[in-house]
Amino acid sequence: MAINKDSNAYTFGFAAVLVILVGAILSFTAVSLKPKQVENQNQEKMKNILMSVGAMEASSDMKEAPELFKKFVKEEVVLDSKGQIVEGLKAFDVDVQKEFKSKPFEERNYPLFICEKDGSTFYVIPLVGNGLWGPIWGYIALDSDMNTVYGANFDHKGETPGLGAEITQPAFQSQFPGEEIFDENGEYVSVDVVKGGGGDASKHAVDGITGGTITSKGVGEMIDRTLGVYVPYFKSKKA
Repeated sequence: MAINKDSNAYTFGFAAVLVILVGAILSFTAVSLKPKQVENQNQEKMKNILMSVGAMEASSDMKEAPELFKKFVKEEVVLDSKGQIVEGLKAFDVDVQKEFKSKPFEERNYPLFICEKDGSTFYVIPLVGNGLWGPIWGYIALDSDMNTVYGANFDHKGETPGLGAEITQPAFQSQFPGEEIFDENGEYVSVDVVKGGGGDASKHAVDGITGGTITSKGVGEMIDRTLGVYVPYFKSKKA
Protein backbone atom coordinates (compact mmCIF):
# COMPACT_ATOMS: atom_id res chain seq x y z
CA MET A 1 0.00 0.00 0.00
CA ALA A 2 1.36 3.40 -0.99
CA ILE A 3 2.19 5.84 1.75
CA ASN A 4 0.39 9.14 1.56
CA LYS A 5 3.16 11.60 2.35
CA ASP A 6 0.67 14.47 2.32
CA SER A 7 -1.39 13.04 5.18
CA ASN A 8 -1.35 14.36 8.75
CA ALA A 9 -0.52 10.87 10.05
CA TYR A 10 2.64 10.74 7.94
CA THR A 11 3.68 14.24 9.00
CA PHE A 12 3.21 13.52 12.71
CA GLY A 13 4.84 10.11 12.41
CA PHE A 14 7.86 11.50 10.59
CA ALA A 15 8.21 14.29 13.18
CA ALA A 16 8.00 11.77 16.04
CA VAL A 17 10.69 9.55 14.51
CA LEU A 18 12.89 12.59 13.91
CA VAL A 19 12.49 13.78 17.52
CA ILE A 20 13.33 10.32 18.86
CA LEU A 21 16.35 10.02 16.58
CA VAL A 22 17.72 13.47 17.45
CA GLY A 23 17.10 12.84 21.14
CA ALA A 24 18.99 9.55 20.98
CA ILE A 25 21.94 11.21 19.22
CA LEU A 26 22.06 14.03 21.77
CA SER A 27 21.85 11.58 24.68
CA PHE A 28 24.63 9.45 23.24
CA THR A 29 26.79 12.53 22.69
CA ALA A 30 26.19 13.76 26.23
CA VAL A 31 27.06 10.38 27.74
CA SER A 32 30.15 10.07 25.55
CA LEU A 33 31.44 13.51 26.51
CA LYS A 34 30.71 13.18 30.24
CA PRO A 35 34.08 11.60 31.21
CA LYS A 36 35.94 14.37 29.37
CA GLN A 37 33.84 17.04 31.03
CA VAL A 38 34.52 15.58 34.47
CA GLU A 39 38.23 15.39 33.69
CA ASN A 40 38.29 19.05 32.63
CA GLN A 41 36.37 20.10 35.76
CA ASN A 42 38.81 18.20 37.97
CA GLN A 43 41.81 19.72 36.22
CA GLU A 44 40.36 23.22 36.58
CA LYS A 45 39.71 22.61 40.28
CA MET A 46 43.28 21.37 40.81
CA LYS A 47 44.67 24.35 38.91
CA ASN A 48 42.72 26.85 41.03
CA ILE A 49 43.94 25.22 44.24
CA LEU A 50 47.51 25.33 43.01
CA MET A 51 47.19 28.92 41.82
CA SER A 52 46.40 30.03 45.36
CA VAL A 53 49.86 28.85 46.49
CA GLY A 54 51.68 30.02 43.38
CA ALA A 55 52.30 26.52 42.04
CA MET A 56 50.47 27.38 38.80
CA GLU A 57 49.63 30.58 36.95
CA ALA A 58 46.43 31.62 35.21
CA SER A 59 48.23 31.05 31.88
CA SER A 60 49.46 27.56 32.85
CA ASP A 61 48.29 24.56 30.85
CA MET A 62 45.45 22.95 32.78
CA LYS A 63 46.65 19.50 31.71
CA GLU A 64 49.69 19.92 33.96
CA ALA A 65 47.48 20.24 37.04
CA PRO A 66 47.07 16.54 38.02
CA GLU A 67 50.82 15.91 38.23
CA LEU A 68 51.48 19.16 40.07
CA PHE A 69 48.57 18.47 42.41
CA LYS A 70 50.20 15.18 43.44
CA LYS A 71 53.48 16.99 43.96
CA PHE A 72 52.29 19.89 46.11
CA VAL A 73 49.13 18.68 47.90
CA LYS A 74 50.34 16.53 50.78
CA GLU A 75 47.15 16.09 52.79
CA GLU A 76 43.40 16.51 52.41
CA VAL A 77 41.09 17.09 55.37
CA VAL A 78 37.30 17.47 55.60
CA LEU A 79 35.74 19.39 58.49
CA ASP A 80 32.16 19.74 59.70
CA SER A 81 30.52 23.07 60.49
CA LYS A 82 32.10 23.04 63.97
CA GLY A 83 35.61 22.62 62.62
CA GLN A 84 35.90 18.97 63.58
CA ILE A 85 37.48 16.40 61.25
CA VAL A 86 35.05 14.21 59.31
CA GLU A 87 36.38 10.73 58.68
CA GLY A 88 35.78 8.77 55.49
CA LEU A 89 35.51 11.70 53.08
CA LYS A 90 38.06 12.93 50.56
CA ALA A 91 38.36 16.69 50.37
CA PHE A 92 38.64 16.79 46.58
CA ASP A 93 35.34 14.91 46.21
CA VAL A 94 33.37 17.50 48.19
CA ASP A 95 31.40 19.76 45.84
CA VAL A 96 31.23 22.93 47.93
CA GLN A 97 29.08 24.78 45.39
CA LYS A 98 26.49 22.00 45.32
CA GLU A 99 26.45 21.73 49.11
CA PHE A 100 26.12 25.50 49.45
CA LYS A 101 22.99 25.43 47.30
CA SER A 102 21.39 22.27 48.69
CA LYS A 103 22.42 21.91 52.36
CA PRO A 104 22.00 24.10 55.44
CA PHE A 105 25.19 25.49 56.98
CA GLU A 106 25.29 22.88 59.74
CA GLU A 107 25.20 19.93 57.32
CA ARG A 108 27.87 21.04 54.86
CA ASN A 109 31.34 19.56 54.55
CA TYR A 110 34.34 21.87 54.46
CA PRO A 111 37.46 20.69 52.55
CA LEU A 112 41.00 21.71 53.40
CA PHE A 113 44.03 21.12 51.19
CA ILE A 114 47.42 21.14 52.92
CA CYS A 115 50.20 21.95 50.49
CA GLU A 116 53.97 22.08 50.73
CA LYS A 117 56.04 24.31 48.47
CA ASP A 118 59.62 25.55 48.85
CA GLY A 119 59.83 24.05 52.33
CA SER A 120 56.73 25.86 53.61
CA THR A 121 53.25 24.57 54.45
CA PHE A 122 50.09 26.23 53.14
CA TYR A 123 46.42 25.68 53.95
CA VAL A 124 44.05 26.10 50.99
CA ILE A 125 40.36 26.65 51.67
CA PRO A 126 37.60 26.58 49.03
CA LEU A 127 35.04 29.40 49.21
CA VAL A 128 31.54 29.80 47.80
CA GLY A 129 29.00 32.59 48.17
CA ASN A 130 26.67 34.97 46.37
CA GLY A 131 27.45 37.99 44.24
CA LEU A 132 25.02 40.45 42.68
CA TRP A 133 23.80 38.23 39.85
CA GLY A 134 24.70 34.73 40.96
CA PRO A 135 27.26 32.45 42.58
CA ILE A 136 30.80 33.52 43.33
CA TRP A 137 33.58 31.20 44.48
CA GLY A 138 37.31 30.90 44.96
CA TYR A 139 40.24 29.65 47.02
CA ILE A 140 42.25 31.34 49.74
CA ALA A 141 45.61 30.03 50.97
CA LEU A 142 46.96 30.70 54.44
CA ASP A 143 50.65 30.61 55.25
CA SER A 144 52.19 28.16 57.72
CA ASP A 145 51.13 30.40 60.65
CA MET A 146 47.48 29.64 59.74
CA ASN A 147 46.84 33.38 59.97
CA THR A 148 48.51 35.26 57.10
CA VAL A 149 46.95 35.08 53.66
CA TYR A 150 49.44 33.80 51.10
CA GLY A 151 47.26 33.91 47.99
CA ALA A 152 43.68 34.08 46.77
CA ASN A 153 41.75 33.68 43.54
CA PHE A 154 38.07 34.23 42.81
CA ASP A 155 35.60 33.55 40.03
CA HIS A 156 31.92 34.14 39.29
CA LYS A 157 29.04 33.01 37.14
CA GLY A 158 27.49 36.26 35.95
CA GLU A 159 28.86 39.41 37.57
CA THR A 160 28.94 42.60 35.53
CA PRO A 161 32.06 43.11 33.38
CA GLY A 162 34.07 46.07 34.62
CA LEU A 163 32.26 46.02 37.96
CA GLY A 164 31.65 42.89 40.05
CA ALA A 165 33.52 40.74 37.54
CA GLU A 166 36.71 42.55 38.62
CA ILE A 167 37.04 40.00 41.45
CA THR A 168 38.80 37.79 38.88
CA GLN A 169 41.46 40.39 38.14
CA PRO A 170 45.00 40.56 39.62
CA ALA A 171 44.40 44.14 40.79
CA PHE A 172 41.77 42.88 43.23
CA GLN A 173 43.23 39.50 44.15
CA SER A 174 46.75 40.87 44.75
CA GLN A 175 45.48 42.83 47.76
CA PHE A 176 44.98 39.68 49.85
CA PRO A 177 48.53 38.36 50.38
CA GLY A 178 49.81 39.63 53.73
CA GLU A 179 46.36 40.18 55.22
CA GLU A 180 45.67 38.41 58.53
CA ILE A 181 42.53 36.65 59.75
CA PHE A 182 43.34 36.93 63.49
CA ASP A 183 43.96 40.15 65.44
CA GLU A 184 46.83 40.78 67.83
CA ASN A 185 44.88 39.06 70.63
CA GLY A 186 44.38 35.91 68.59
CA GLU A 187 40.70 36.60 67.95
CA TYR A 188 39.23 35.74 64.57
CA VAL A 189 38.37 38.88 62.57
CA SER A 190 38.56 37.60 58.96
CA VAL A 191 39.45 39.86 56.01
CA ASP A 192 36.81 42.42 55.12
CA VAL A 193 36.20 43.78 51.63
CA VAL A 194 35.07 47.38 51.83
CA LYS A 195 35.58 50.54 49.82
CA GLY A 196 38.51 52.41 51.31
CA GLY A 197 39.19 49.54 53.68
CA GLY A 198 42.55 48.67 52.22
CA GLY A 199 45.80 50.50 52.69
CA ASP A 200 49.19 49.90 54.21
CA ALA A 201 47.91 50.23 57.79
CA SER A 202 45.20 47.60 57.44
CA LYS A 203 45.89 43.94 58.14
CA HIS A 204 42.28 42.79 58.05
CA ALA A 205 40.64 44.55 55.08
CA VAL A 206 41.11 45.12 51.37
CA ASP A 207 39.66 47.75 49.08
CA GLY A 208 36.32 46.88 47.53
CA ILE A 209 35.49 47.29 43.86
CA THR A 210 34.26 50.67 42.65
CA GLY A 211 30.71 50.18 41.42
CA GLY A 212 30.70 46.58 42.64
CA THR A 213 29.59 47.07 46.22
CA ILE A 214 27.25 44.09 46.41
CA THR A 215 29.80 41.73 44.87
CA SER A 216 32.50 43.10 47.20
CA LYS A 217 30.26 42.48 50.20
CA GLY A 218 29.57 39.00 48.85
CA VAL A 219 33.29 38.21 48.75
CA GLY A 220 33.75 39.54 52.28
CA GLU A 221 30.81 37.54 53.60
CA MET A 222 32.02 34.42 51.80
CA ILE A 223 35.47 34.71 53.37
CA ASP A 224 34.21 35.52 56.87
CA ARG A 225 31.60 32.75 56.97
CA THR A 226 33.86 30.08 55.51
CA LEU A 227 37.13 30.76 57.31
CA GLY A 228 35.24 30.94 60.60
CA VAL A 229 34.52 27.22 60.27
CA TYR A 230 38.24 26.43 60.17
CA VAL A 231 39.19 28.48 63.25
CA PRO A 232 38.75 25.62 65.78
CA TYR A 233 40.90 23.37 63.59
CA PHE A 234 43.66 25.98 63.28
CA LYS A 235 43.62 26.71 67.01
CA SER A 236 43.87 22.99 67.78
CA LYS A 237 46.89 22.71 65.48
CA LYS A 238 48.57 25.68 67.18
CA ALA A 239 47.93 24.38 70.70
